[in-house]
Amino acid sequence: AVRWYLLAAEQGHAEAVGWLQQAAERGDSEAQVGLAGMYATGRGVPQDDVEAVRWYRPVAEQGSAEAQHGLGVMYAEGRGVAQDEAEAVRWYRQAAEQGHADAQFTLGSMYLDGRGVAQDEAEAVRWYLLAAKQEHLAAQVALGSMYAEGRGMAADASEAERLYLLAAKQGSPEAQRALMGIYANGCGVADDPFST
Repeated sequence: AVRWYLLAAEQGHAEAVGWLQQAAERGDSEAQVGLAGMYATGRGVPQDDVEAVRWYRPVAEQGSAEAQHGLGVMYAEGRGVAQDEAEAVRWYRQAAEQGHADAQFTLGSMYLDGRGVAQDEAEAVRWYLLAAKQEHLAAQVALGSMYAEGRGMAADASEAERLYLLAAKQGSPEAQRALMGIYANGCGVADDPFST
């Protein structure tokens, strides 16, 4: 029933928002996360970052990976709370350790850029790899770039090409451009027996 209320509430049905709110207030974690997401994005309710944080926090503290990721976003962007990248990393890590692909990708990016943590390309690769194994498109592209440039690991052009190809087949323009560059330079293509 909570999923139906969430869907109806996101479409602007005021009665469904009320039912979802009641379920959240009764402690239904799915309703709490759903309501937090609605407040964070303004879908079905007026956008309100403070309310989003209010609903994310208790569920995140209870171990919901989705809520932990959402709370990480709020801290990273300073929405509803003071911006605190170290606190964002703490929440992203908790979600990432539970296998949340978006959190794994974002944590990898935090390590790559040294935001909230010491910059560590090898650690970035570790988190990108976990997200990419779950077919996370942006992680596949980022990991492909890491392999292509030899950042955080030894360069491996064939692995970069493989990852870019996976992402390109899913419609990633960034991966398609990377493949174009690889092929334009003659990498990853068979020798042309007719060239002179």
